[in-house]
Amino acid sequence: MQSIVFNGESICPSKIVCVGRSYLDHIKELNNETPEEPVLFIKPNSAISEALAIDSVRTLHYETELCLLIESQKIVGVGLGLDLTDRNLQSKLKQKGLPWEKAKSFDGAAVFSAFIPLENINDLADLSFTLMINGCIKQHGVYEHMLHKPEFLVQYIQTYFSLNDHDIVMTGTPEGVGEVKLNDVFDLSLYLKEKVVLTTQYVVGNR
Repeated sequence: MQSIVFNGESICPSKIVCVGRSYLDHIKELNNETPEEPVLFIKPNSAISEALAIDSVRTLHYETELCLLIESQKIVGVGLGLDLTDRNLQSKLKQKGLPWEKAKSFDGAAVFSAFIPLENINDLADLSFTLMINGCIKQHGVYEHMLHKPEFLVQYIQTYFSLNDHDIVMTGTPEGVGEVKLNDVFDLSLYLKEKVVLTTQYVVGNR
């Protein structure tokens, strides 16, 4: 089982529940329709990786997301994650009305920072995040711009299937997605108001 780090300890999520089309600017960016309800899909534990890597088979796009760690059906921690997507394959699957898992759930398709306890966060509404690549800001996510807020998403997901202890919810990405390129330096930062509460860096390698 693949693991992530929460409050300094290694834990193994059974699954990752991902939310698509969460930010209007990203919906427009990909020319998608705005959904009436959250769009959900699942990544397995085997998709989790500590490293950001590409291979010769896929052209991958990054999507930076606020991530929620679940215990007892509630949010207990927050972190940042990269939802990696084989965009060409996803487009082909969409055209045929097929599920996205082949383009979203391959090994290494979910890269996570460490998670910090929710008790360190007074109000989720004060959170924002950025992705910088090679020193340039590419994505900026703000709580108030989310179509569906984290607390609602956790309740909504559980109307369809259970959230087990240590499961992760990836809450969707803002505009600015793009291709993952070899040797690029990714810097992810989580902010509580103006204060940085979490940072992590990846250098893109070969798989």
